[in-house]
Amino acid sequence: MTNELQELVDRARKIEMTPDQLRQQRRSFAYGNTHIENDRITREMVADVDARLEAESE
Repeated sequence: MTNELQELVDRARKIEMTPDQLRQQRRSFAYGNTHIENDRITREMVADVDARLEAESE
């Protein structure tokens, strides 16, 4: 690993994401993985399911 890459990795480890950033990342990950298998999946569908799951866990 180059020094430049190691520096970027070290900096990335220190980043603390906000709850909203975590939610956006979770939804993006879910969409990307499900859309590969089924192109009828939309971002809106993922957001709706995620919002329902969040409401259930409160």
